[in-house]
Amino acid sequence: MRIDDGATTGWIRRFHDATGSTARLVCFPYAGGSASFFHPVSARFSPGTDVVALQYPGRQDRRREACVEDIGELADQLAEALAALSAKPTVFFGHSMGAVLAFETAYRLERAGANAPATVVASGRRAPSTRRDERVHERDDQGLIAELRRLDGTDSAVFGHEELLQLALPAIRGDYTAIETYRCEPGRRIAAPIAVLTGEDDPKTTRPEAEAWREHTSGTFTLRVFPGGHFFLADHQAGVDAELAGHLDALRVS
Repeated sequence: MRIDDGATTGWIRRFHDATGSTARLVCFPYAGGSASFFHPVSARFSPGTDVVALQYPGRQDRRREACVEDIGELADQLAEALAALSAKPTVFFGHSMGAVLAFETAYRLERAGANAPATVVASGRRAPSTRRDERVHERDDQGLIAELRRLDGTDSAVFGHEELLQLALPAIRGDYTAIETYRCEPGRRIAAPIAVLTGEDDPKTTRPEAEAWREHTSGTFTLRVFPGGHFFLADHQAGVDAELAGHLDALRVS
């Protein structure tokens, strides 16, 4: 089934009209995140770019659906949804867990020969081939909340609102389960160039771990380091937008 330009589905969210756009930007949220995080990105690039924000199960209006606790399974479902879009020059942009999902989804679409991205922008995440023994998903609720505070990416108002916090925790735990149990198949790479964005003080990604993304593309590789921690993009939105604009403009020229 094809998804018309401008249409919204359970997976596909569009916040601004861009039916006459000449390129597409697909945004993959971080663990516990939702499509609405990318509303400012949509406002910045529409209507010239069709900004598609992905909505995973288990949050917001999909909160009654079970979370998908396996990266491979989630990438399979995302690839199926994105393959149904119209053909358009595309950039994938994923932050943290979303970076891994962007990579795995791109791999599937390249193999299927359907709507594969021209570029993958991987933000705030070490390369798929790197390993850390992380078990945040096994902690109790207070331990999970402590991790969210450490990364400083959750609206502080949520921590003071018990009901909102309890609604959010299942999706956060489910996503942490998915990303912390993920193991990349050895030697997996994509043809699309990979552009990596990282925070110089990110506790989740060292410079060598970010540079290891180079192993996962047969195309070009670039790395840009921003001041800040795991959610550096909150303080450097203009710089991140400029990076995305460069990749999108390159597609329009080509």
